[in-house]
Amino acid sequence: MDHSPLSIKERFREAEEKRTALENFPETSSATYQDSLKATLAAYNDCRKLAIDLALFSRNESVEDIATADLPYLLIDFHLAELTLRNNISDRKSVLHVARGHHEAYLNRLDSYDVLSSGEKKMHEKYLDLPDSFSTSSTTDAAARRESKIARFKDERVLKQKLEYLRQNPRVLQDDDSSQRDLYLTDIKLCTHQSFATLESIAQELEILGMAPPGQPPGSGPPERDIRERNGDRSNTYSDRLDPPISQLLSNGNAGPILSKDGRPLKPFTLLDSRDRLRQGVFKSGHNLPTMTIDEYLEEEKRRGGIIEGGGEQSGLKPEPDEDNLLKADEETMKAREWDEFTEANPKYVNFGSSMVKQRTLTCHRGSGNTMNRG
Repeated sequence: MDHSPLSIKERFREAEEKRTALENFPETSSATYQDSLKATLAAYNDCRKLAIDLALFSRNESVEDIATADLPYLLIDFHLAELTLRNNISDRKSVLHVARGHHEAYLNRLDSYDVLSSGEKKMHEKYLDLPDSFSTSSTTDAAARRESKIARFKDERVLKQKLEYLRQNPRVLQDDDSSQRDLYLTDIKLCTHQSFATLESIAQELEILGMAPPGQPPGSGPPERDIRERNGDRSNTYSDRLDPPISQLLSNGNAGPILSKDGRPLKPFTLLDSRDRLRQGVFKSGHNLPTMTIDEYLEEEKRRGGIIEGGGEQSGLKPEPDEDNLLKADEETMKAREWDEFTEANPKYVNFGSSMVKQRTLTCHRGSGNTMNRG
C-alpha cells in the first residue's frame, strides 16, 4: 500500500517535467514535438488510471478531506484536456470532443468536492445546459461582454501574481501545510478560469467546423478540377487570364479578321490610344487588358478594305507627268486642245476645276427702280 502512492507521485512528477519541457519547443508542428506530446499524454493517462485504482477521490468527500499532497492530482484531467488540443491530427473534431470530455471531468470533480465558487458554479450550470453554444459572457450585449472579459482578466492576473510569489518564496511553504495547500488551491482556481475559456473556444470551433463541407472519404483520389481534366486535356498552356495576348490567340488558331464585312465584331477587342496607356493601367482596379491599339485597329480596317483613301488637301495635287509614256502624253495634249476649243466657243462659262458653273451677267438699268407697281 505504501508503494502505490509513491508510484503515482513519481509518475506525476515525470508527467509534469515532460509538460514543462514541451513549452521550450520552438516548433509545435514538428515530428519531435508531437512524439514528446504523445509521451506526455501517456504519462498523464497513467496517473489518471493510478488515481482511479487507488480511489484517491470520492464523491462522498469534501475538499477538506483531500490530503494536501493529493490536491495536484485534481489537475490531471485539466492537463490532459490542454495537451490533447495540441495534437496535430487531421480529424480535428475528434480532438475537440476528447478535450471537451476531459474538461467536463475536471469541472465535475471540482463541483463534487465543492471547490467551485458561487460564480463558477453558475458558469458550470450554464455550460451543462447549453454546451454547444456556451459562452463565458453575454453574446448580445457587447458592453457586458467587454466588462466580463476585463473582470476575468483581472482575476487571472491576481491569481498568477499570487502563484508567482508563493513559488519564488519556498521558505513561506517550508513546514507550513496551510501555505502549501493555498498554493495548490490557487493553481486549481487559475486552471478553472482557463477551463471555462477553453470550453468556450471549443464550442466556437465546433460550430465553425460544423458549417464546413464534408471532406472526401478515405481512399478516394483527388477530385478532377474542371472539364479539361475530365476530357483528358492536361496541357500546360492553360491560363486563367480572361483576355490572353494576341500571340496566344494567333497560336490557338484564332487568326483572321476581327470584323465581318458588314462591320460586326468577330472577336472581343478593346481600343487604346497607345501602348503607354496600356502599361500605366495594368495594376489599376478593374483592369481589362486591351488586345490592340488604335493604330493596329486602323491597320486591320485598312487591310479589310474598310478605309477609303483620298480627299483633303492631297487631292488637289496633280501627279508629275511621266515623260517616257508617249501614249499618256498624247492623251493629255488632246484633252488640252479640246478644252481650249470649248472655252473659245463658250466664253460665258468659266472653269472651276472639274465642275462647270455658268456665269450669268446681271444687268441693272439705271433709273428703273421698283417696277412692281407700275401702271
